[in-house]
Amino acid sequence: MLTALTELTDGSPARAVQAALEEHLAGADRAWLHEALAEAEAAERAGAAAGAEAEAVGRSAYALPTWERRFAEAGRHCHPARSGPSGPSAEDLADAARVLLLHTVRADHDTTTRLYTHGSAAERRAVLLALPHLSAYAPPASALALVEDALRTNDTRLVAAAVGPYAAEHLDQHAWRHAVLKCLFTGVPVDAVDGLAPRARGDAELARMLRDHAAERTAAGRPVPDGLHRVLALTADCDTADRPHVTAAPTEES
Repeated sequence: MLTALTELTDGSPARAVQAALEEHLAGADRAWLHEALAEAEAAERAGAAAGAEAEAVGRSAYALPTWERRFAEAGRHCHPARSGPSGPSAEDLADAARVLLLHTVRADHDTTTRLYTHGSAAERRAVLLALPHLSAYAPPASALALVEDALRTNDTRLVAAAVGPYAAEHLDQHAWRHAVLKCLFTGVPVDAVDGLAPRARGDAELARMLRDHAAERTAAGRPVPDGLHRVLALTADCDTADRPHVTAAPTEES
């Protein structure tokens, strides 16, 4: 389900994305989604009008909109229509619904920051997943603080969401290297790192950091994650003549 949302950008067929989400929702949950999106659309229209009026009179006109309550309760209203291992999970459906709500309301920097700061882990994850789809409504890189906060946690789903397309576009190379190491530390699969191959290729400093991490784990008798070897191989363009032999050890997928 979230795969369909990767193409969700300003001007894209949001109705088609909504239809794809509805296909996986149980009947009552589809009705909930209709109401939630209608409220988000109304809030977006009212917000623009209220903002113009507030600017004219020199005062704030913000009031907590109903759609934010819908955003918070999505986990209780996104059940798969069909059970089974092949379809999206309830968590994936809730993520998709929240991302679609944020896109519909054209959430700006203040909105995403507020929802992330005061939200549950699931709500924070949805904000992180939505960031690439909200770039038209906020200054460039304005949400990096949210990504950096998620990368300081040990919540693997937050870390995985934080290393998506937004981080690939806006994290500088130093911070990005540490994000890759964070995935290895916490067991997040390196496949979660968007743009991994082009950014890792030829990065001698990343190669050094990976070697140090591998050496530390080997010295402690701990397995070196398979993901580390994969990323180290991507740095080989600058480094094939001087790659160390990592002591063989049991591996674990990371």
